[in-house]
Amino acid sequence: MEPKRPLQSLRVTFLLYMLGSLALTAALLYLGRQLVAFLVRYPATAWPFRRAINEIGSVPLMIAAGAVLFVTFFFLLAGRTIRYLQEIDGALTEMGEGRLDVVIPVRPSDELGGIAHRINAMADGLNRYLAEIRGGLDEIAAGRFDRPIPVRSGELAKVADSINRMAAQLSRSIEEERAAEKSKNDLITGVSHDLRTPLTSILGFLEVIEEDRYRDETELRHYVGIAYEKALGLKKLIDELFEYTKINGGYPLQPVRLDLVGFLRQLAEEFVPSLERAGMTYRIDAEDDSLFIMADGDLLVRSFENLIANAIRYGAEGKRIDISIRAEDGWAAVRFVNYGEPIPQADLPFIFDRFYRVERSRSQETGGTGLGLAIAKSIVEAHGGRISAASDRDRTVFETRFPLFQAGKR
Repeated sequence: MEPKRPLQSLRVTFLLYMLGSLALTAALLYLGRQLVAFLVRYPATAWPFRRAINEIGSVPLMIAAGAVLFVTFFFLLAGRTIRYLQEIDGALTEMGEGRLDVVIPVRPSDELGGIAHRINAMADGLNRYLAEIRGGLDEIAAGRFDRPIPVRSGELAKVADSINRMAAQLSRSIEEERAAEKSKNDLITGVSHDLRTPLTSILGFLEVIEEDRYRDETELRHYVGIAYEKALGLKKLIDELFEYTKINGGYPLQPVRLDLVGFLRQLAEEFVPSLERAGMTYRIDAEDDSLFIMADGDLLVRSFENLIANAIRYGAEGKRIDISIRAEDGWAAVRFVNYGEPIPQADLPFIFDRFYRVERSRSQETGGTGLGLAIAKSIVEAHGGRISAASDRDRTVFETRFPLFQAGKR
């Protein structure tokens, strides 16, 4: 009910103006009638009044005079208020055109003054809020996305909220772009370093051979053998780098219904010679005889090969690899467990990064490129799966999870 009170008071004010105008009109008409009655008694002043009364009539004359007097008195009484209303209307028109710095003079003596005060307060609030929004936009333009605009109420609050969400999204996009740029630079740095090291060795040995700085054929063959091994390592790095970029570039999958249990049993058998050379054995623990997922077998075998090779390379001290296959909450969980030296906790978050090596010198000696686990992660995630690693004094576990196959879905 509060917003209606000024209008109700304004109606009362104009009603009083009308009643006052009627009272003044009636009083003046009565005085005029008395004056005319007095004047018609004298022949010198009676003739114009008698003629007007005879030709027009006293009643029409009274009505016409009353109407003129009422309008005159009403505008005399209400003129100031009407002019003030016109001033308020002009100010509202300017505000509607966007000039919110217009100030209406406030008359404290009536209700219109209260209305003007509220309009001024509203315009001032809008102006200050718009200034906050402009300031927020200036901050965004300057690249400072961590200073949100206060969200109050009304339509401008929706605008402020939209700007804040836009700034947050823009900030995330810029961070992602920076991360992508850093990732690209890291890739170039890693590739340059890992290509330069074996290439330098190859060139060094070839230079010795080219300049005949070897003692005999035996030493020549030794140098050629080292250069050959370095070249094989270089080819392996290039092949893995090509494979990694191909998978991350959106290499199309060709998924089929695949039995993980049979798939891993066959793959583990193929690693028996490598396990025997490392003095190791394997054990597969599966609850069911079969567990189906949708997967590209050629890619998935590459991922699992990397995980098994990694377990052999760094878990030889434990003498065994355990492969566990379980169905858990709609996922097929495969865990590769070795019992060798643990991975330091500080290295675990980065273990799947490109070219990351827990022990760089040891990795180079054992033939690691730093891409094997990154490739395994990319392949698992390309299948909609997850991969993680955990390690303590007792064991190191690499876990992969894939959505279970559901009949009727591909």
